[in-house]
Amino acid sequence: MRSLCLLLGLMLIGIAQAGAAEERTDLALITKLRDEGTNRSKVMETLSTLTDEIGPRLTGSPGLKNAGNWSKDKLAEWGLQNAHVESFAPFGRSWVLEKTSLRMMAPLALDLVAIPKAWTPGTDGAQRGKAVYAKLESDEDLAKWKGKLAGVILLLDAPHANKPHLKADAARYNNERLDELVQIEMDAAPARMTDMAAFAKIREFRKKLLPYLIEEKVLATLNVSNGEDGTIFVQGGGSYKKEEPTGPPNLVVMTETYNRLYRLIEKKKDVQLEVDVKVAFTDEDPDAAINVIAEIPGSDKKDEFVMLGAHLDSWHGATGATDNAAGVAVAMEAVRMLKAIGFKPRRTIRIALWGGEEQGLLGSRAYVSKWLASRPEVTDVKEKEQPSWLQKVTWPLTVKPMHGKLSAYFNLDNGGGKVRGIYAENNSSVKPIFDAWLAPFSDLGATATTLRKTGGTDHMSFDGVGVPGFQFIQDEMDYMTRTHHTNMDVYDKIVKGDMMQAAMIMASFVAHTANREEMLPRKPMPQEPPKEDKKDDAEVVVKK
Repeated sequence: MRSLCLLLGLMLIGIAQAGAAEERTDLALITKLRDEGTNRSKVMETLSTLTDEIGPRLTGSPGLKNAGNWSKDKLAEWGLQNAHVESFAPFGRSWVLEKTSLRMMAPLALDLVAIPKAWTPGTDGAQRGKAVYAKLESDEDLAKWKGKLAGVILLLDAPHANKPHLKADAARYNNERLDELVQIEMDAAPARMTDMAAFAKIREFRKKLLPYLIEEKVLATLNVSNGEDGTIFVQGGGSYKKEEPTGPPNLVVMTETYNRLYRLIEKKKDVQLEVDVKVAFTDEDPDAAINVIAEIPGSDKKDEFVMLGAHLDSWHGATGATDNAAGVAVAMEAVRMLKAIGFKPRRTIRIALWGGEEQGLLGSRAYVSKWLASRPEVTDVKEKEQPSWLQKVTWPLTVKPMHGKLSAYFNLDNGGGKVRGIYAENNSSVKPIFDAWLAPFSDLGATATTLRKTGGTDHMSFDGVGVPGFQFIQDEMDYMTRTHHTNMDVYDKIVKGDMMQAAMIMASFVAHTANREEMLPRKPMPQEPPKEDKKDDAEVVVKK
């Protein structure tokens, strides 16, 4: 029996290797891409414009609108056709941070480092108040503090324990970890699933908390950052929906600073703070909730497509370099190189730069719904109150004509690290194809094709409706420890060589998909689950 199993295993390996060997790889094309990408790269120029010049690109803001118009014009300048923006409005109101100042006035004067959460209001000038810590996590807590918080600046969190850094912030995959990534444990639990019941409970309590804070006349609230050494993790706090309350100004404070304030309060010291936050809310601008689209037309198979992309929007704490100007710059560089070397695709190549990714893949989901496949609108009142990414999947799935014309979508959105391989999303038929396409880049560290699924990026919008959508495996670097949604997400955290390598590989995958005789093989279409299992639809994979 053992011999028989070994024989069957060897046969399967042989079949996979034969499939890889049979897949055509255009080495002449790859040689041209490597030459162009090594000697005439513009990827860092693109990155610098998006980060240093345009800066943060919050969905709905002038920053995203400016980035969309600039990238559209740049793609057209490089020779792509039909470069345009597509609005996915209605989105919500625009928010721009104009000024932040947080100071301790007593027991001594000290400038503090803090960043307001997006879509929280300003202070209407400098406001001074006593710093108070209050645990507000239940109805009992709200009752305990009622009538005691007027005019205070409220610390909402317990201190964040700093731990010694016993290993480097940044890390690359070694061969052992890549091998582990390729292996599949059939009895393993789904990776990184949100505890949706706990999350829903927090959301429900927050609906009570914000009106409570307003009624109690709290001047501002402070949260502690989960980062260390000056790193502030900050996202959204208020609502971009005009009809929803935002609460008082809400700032995230540098960990070491917050912990100091907490200790002083615990010692019964009279801590006086002054906060001055200026923001600009404006009505919705449809031209600031956008996707950017451009094409390299195909030839004999021009009515079929291959797509590549990344999300253009970012949070406001820094300039959104690793999340995700890096992916945008790589995708733009990939199509620039293909034009520069005179590549003639059989299928049309379409690049898409998405808005609204940080609010739940809004841009890519809108595009997929418009052009590929749509689902019925949610009708349940409670479901409508949830963010779109938390709502249950509705049925039936209505397929549109372009659905059968799109061969694949390739995405880059896991930081600025080099490409080490690709997630095949449980599509066994593409694994030998991808293995063959990666082989010419093994000397650059790209070797791994895994059948694992990954979540949290715009490829999910495509995969969820039965269109092949893929995210590349990237070196983690200091993405989760230092840059993801932080004030450290800046140009200086990007390694030029990693960007150049990623652009070559992305261009090669797109080109090979465009000129392949057949479209890439697909998995079975999604099926509506039995009614008794529909509660599982609410599971959502957490971003990255």
